[in-house]
Amino acid sequence: MKPKIVVTHWVHPEIVDFLEQYGEVLPNLTRDSLSRDELLRRAADAQAIMVFMPDSIDEEFLALCPSLRIVGAALKGYDNFDVAACTRHGVWFTIVPDLLTVPTAELAIGLLIGLSRKMLPGDRWVRSGNFRSWLPRFYGGGLTGKTLGIIGMGAVGRALAARLSGFGLQLLYHDINALSPDEEASLRVVRVSLPELLKRSDYVLPMAPLTKNTQHIINADTIARMKRGALLVNVSRGSVVDEEAVVGALASGHLAGYAADVFEMEDWARGDRPRTISIELLQDEEQTFFTPHIGSAVDSVRRDIAMEAARNIVQALKGKRPEGAVNLDLPHP
Repeated sequence: MKPKIVVTHWVHPEIVDFLEQYGEVLPNLTRDSLSRDELLRRAADAQAIMVFMPDSIDEEFLALCPSLRIVGAALKGYDNFDVAACTRHGVWFTIVPDLLTVPTAELAIGLLIGLSRKMLPGDRWVRSGNFRSWLPRFYGGGLTGKTLGIIGMGAVGRALAARLSGFGLQLLYHDINALSPDEEASLRVVRVSLPELLKRSDYVLPMAPLTKNTQHIINADTIARMKRGALLVNVSRGSVVDEEAVVGALASGHLAGYAADVFEMEDWARGDRPRTISIELLQDEEQTFFTPHIGSAVDSVRRDIAMEAARNIVQALKGKRPEGAVNLDLPHP
């Protein structure tokens, strides 16, 4: 019998066609997430499962799916998945580390420009029917001549810096690991301490994965250290930012704006996460700019990400170590 492969979310038809060469594929043909109960029902006798951002794989899930050989994730950040549990159960866990980098950096710049230039309020004004001609309204900050601070200079941070170099910004970064002098010169970035970055930056962009050390790295205290009137943009992980602290800072005027593509409610690994986005954030239409986690939502990119996840699955089903494996120490024939 062919191995059973469960795909938890919609993918391009060519991904299903590719996987069907190697197994019996059970795709999700809708654009909605499956409930945990439904996913468990489908995966109970599966050998492989392709997962996405809204999914969560833990010890209980793996115990109920004893035939699993691989969890192939079509994503980069994997804090919602218990890799140690996968290893204990002899299950490969794989990611797609590189393909999300450029589109996420591009979206960060789009959110930054949209927020700083007040594009959403301007759009609403035009659509209201009140716009007749130019008036001195919606004055924003722009980018040229400003200072921007990047917290975390991994792949996305470097991609962001490379794309911002032509905007006439001074670029600062903070990371426990310094870039080489040549890379700093190429990206035109200067490494500083976190307090100095917060103090000097007009725009602050955390670009860090979610860990115990980075959860709420942007909080009431760090926001208070930022310039009054600074803007904050988050495309990394929701819980890197304390959203309630942002609500208070926007209300006081200390923060002039907040843009985000990610939210605390999405971080399933946090038992204490908020279950909804703060109503105060949602109602603040003048100082916020939100997108629904579309950092990698470029059609061709999402197709390529799913295809790489599919290749990882096929490699595992063939008895090989998949290229995107996170748990490299998995005892495997």
